[in-house]
Amino acid sequence: MLKIEHLTKTYGKKRAVDDLSLGIAPGEICAFIGHNGAGKTTTIKAVCGIISFDSGEILIDGKSIKTHPLECKAQIAYIPDNPDLYDFLSGIKYLNFIADVYKVGAQERKKKINTYAELFELTADLANPISAYSHGMKQKLALISALIHDPKLMILDEPFVGLDPKASRLVKGIMREKCAGGGAVFFSTHILEVAEKLCDKVAIIRNGILIAHGEMDKVRGESSLEEVFFELEEGIAND
Repeated sequence: MLKIEHLTKTYGKKRAVDDLSLGIAPGEICAFIGHNGAGKTTTIKAVCGIISFDSGEILIDGKSIKTHPLECKAQIAYIPDNPDLYDFLSGIKYLNFIADVYKVGAQERKKKINTYAELFELTADLANPISAYSHGMKQKLALISALIHDPKLMILDEPFVGLDPKASRLVKGIMREKCAGGGAVFFSTHILEVAEKLCDKVAIIRNGILIAHGEMDKVRGESSLEEVFFELEEGIAND
């Protein structure tokens, strides 16, 4: 579903991402973890086609984000850690705008909007301007908008930030349902306990370099993910 091959991205003299390669198959949830500034968001934005990259290749469902950007973007849903929404629109107008972009039919969009708005307890607020929404409400609206076109690959940057426990549980359930249907999920998080319990795979990045990647059980071994993460961090720092 997602294949990153030798991805490199520089900003001036700094290599934000350095020769990174990883893959996520249909049905898999992969956590992307690392310290602040490690290169997670840069990698995610490159995967989504938001920023260019210096070398390497990114394939989504077998197609290159470089040469087939529209086809790739039609297959993905991207949710940043701080959704940048159109505050002057009401929630329902924003969702209809997104549905128009992805050419989702009237009946299908109505059904999905009603279903997800009810799940996230946002139905009563859809008529209100987004400017009146809290951060958590904006996060929920962004999640609903990402699900309208039934993406094959969900890409999320810190998806649980600002969500209440009930909404967080719903998001985890939606991730599992997406994968059960043949989709895949790639998300960054600082909440290692969530990653450990939820994910099939994990990728750990440090200073732009992928230092561990694979099935969760194999990367974790007999330790916890938190222990492995800090052991890798400290081990490399002492080299």
